[in-house]
Amino acid sequence: MADRPHAGDATEPGATTRLGTAAPGTVAPGTVAVERQRTGNPATDFSLALLAGFVRNGVRDIVVSPGSRSQALALVAAELERSGSARLHVRIDERSGGFLALGLARETGAPAVVITTSGTATANLHPAVLEAHEAGIPLIVVTGDRPEELRGIRSNQTTRQDGLYADAVRWSDDVDAPEGARSEDERAATLAATAVRAAVGAETADPGPVHLNVAFREPLSVAVPPLPETIRGELPATAAPAALGRATDVVEAGPPTVVVAGADAGPAAEQFARDAGLPLLAEVSSGAHFGPNLVVSYRELLRDDGFGGVVRRAVVFGHPTLSREVPALLTRPDVEVIVVAPTGRQAYNPAHRARIVGAVEADPATDLRSPEVRGWVGRWVFASRRIAEQAEHDANPAAVAPDVDKARSYEPADALAFAAAELAAIRAPITRALLAEAVWRYTWPHDRLVLGASRLIRDVDRIVPGKKISVHANRGLAGIDGTVATATGIALASQGSAAAAGAPSSVTRVLLGDLALLHDAGSLLLGAGERRPHLQVVVGNDRGGTIFDGLEVAGTAAPEAFNRVLYTPHAVDLAALAAAYGWNHSVARTKGELDQALSAPPAGVSILEVPLDR
Repeated sequence: MADRPHAGDATEPGATTRLGTAAPGTVAPGTVAVERQRTGNPATDFSLALLAGFVRNGVRDIVVSPGSRSQALALVAAELERSGSARLHVRIDERSGGFLALGLARETGAPAVVITTSGTATANLHPAVLEAHEAGIPLIVVTGDRPEELRGIRSNQTTRQDGLYADAVRWSDDVDAPEGARSEDERAATLAATAVRAAVGAETADPGPVHLNVAFREPLSVAVPPLPETIRGELPATAAPAALGRATDVVEAGPPTVVVAGADAGPAAEQFARDAGLPLLAEVSSGAHFGPNLVVSYRELLRDDGFGGVVRRAVVFGHPTLSREVPALLTRPDVEVIVVAPTGRQAYNPAHRARIVGAVEADPATDLRSPEVRGWVGRWVFASRRIAEQAEHDANPAAVAPDVDKARSYEPADALAFAAAELAAIRAPITRALLAEAVWRYTWPHDRLVLGASRLIRDVDRIVPGKKISVHANRGLAGIDGTVATATGIALASQGSAAAAGAPSSVTRVLLGDLALLHDAGSLLLGAGERRPHLQVVVGNDRGGTIFDGLEVAGTAAPEAFNRVLYTPHAVDLAALAAAYGWNHSVARTKGELDQALSAPPAGVSILEVPLDR
């Protein structure tokens, strides 16, 4: 615990102080302190200095869940929004609030602050903290707590909050209750600057969550005086890979090589694959699922001795999670593995023998027009296309494209045949593959697509062609919790930024299964005064966890036991659920209905239910 200030340093109510003053070097350059009036209430004055310090260091989004012990922080957050200094988001459920903050940070790259009261409220943030930890997402958790004299005596709503998130946070501090000393403004601003820098990895190149546990004594708050002007500041940059001791590696031409792009790999993976003339095995959540070298059917080819069997080197970006074939390749003793990890102390290394580097460059001597390079890439790309075409035919062998020549014919029989073929296509039942392809097709570059940890993300990954769009997925721990909340944060952040820049209006779509929706149903609650983004939740509803049907246990377990503890069937009325929370609801049962619903989603928040067979 930090040393408490002396009571003799307290400032009388009505005195002024420079808001957000911090130790030299801890505050973003170019920011200006704002004069404000002290209230004489230690909790309010400290909260104002702390949250203003966050804003002065580049934070723009604050998420609040209601509670008594954190009330001063919540009221200050409301004043920061009123003054135009920050965007405030209020959620009743702390778990929803945590994942909302995660989504905001995912989209913006800046840490969002999430504020809770004491007790079980703090534990409800743990899932989002763990996802932020594993995915390297900056997040600042501020929990209100009882002062030292009320701890360890079974005081109401009091538990051990210091160190609650253990090694999942990059930095934490248990802050003694403020007493009103003049020096506490500086102390609060320094804590804020330190927290932001730790969250973005400004010195460590290891971004992630941080935790400030702040004790408050009664009286817990007073009215917050208006701020005289808007506060602004710049976010510190993440440190270069050199902070982790990782250099740039030049990948020389040599053994048969592929580029693997997992979750959050980013466009650098696609650029390297093109520069080096290598096949790109990019998961749909990688941010690299596009380009001329993309191999969509990488699973099938990795299982083929003529393709995967001859690979001797793999360059890996991001966090691969969507197939068994990629880890199988990377753990083979005859495959050299180079992992590109510009940030994060923990790097993906399935065989414990990968060479970890900060960046890679293609061998400048590589001739991309040589028969060897073109032949190696071409084999993978064209074989992948053939597999995809065959898979499409096998999935729906009866589907025949309407004969365009008959559409031009003046013969009545030809016109009737063409119309019948078109009608059959519109009335075609929806399969998982058709749903995955349609959602992908209707997502534009200025939109956002969020993929839940359901069976459907693998369907998308298996079939959709390359397209440079923004795709998000919580693949740090690949849990189903918080998907709706995360998508809401992404929608709010992206659409707010687009509107400010005068960009075209966009929609955020989240594709998930029914269990993922039900697990996060509480995040459908958007209270009075909360912004409602243009968000379309597309639910593939097969009434249970059909993802388990693909596991070995499905063939050995007793059907009744498998159904109850794995498939977990349900009969929830999603229309009634949507109505209860004030969301628009519609159902698509045919291809025509699906196309119409995706091409023109209703304004605001909506749920599109797509019934699917098990």
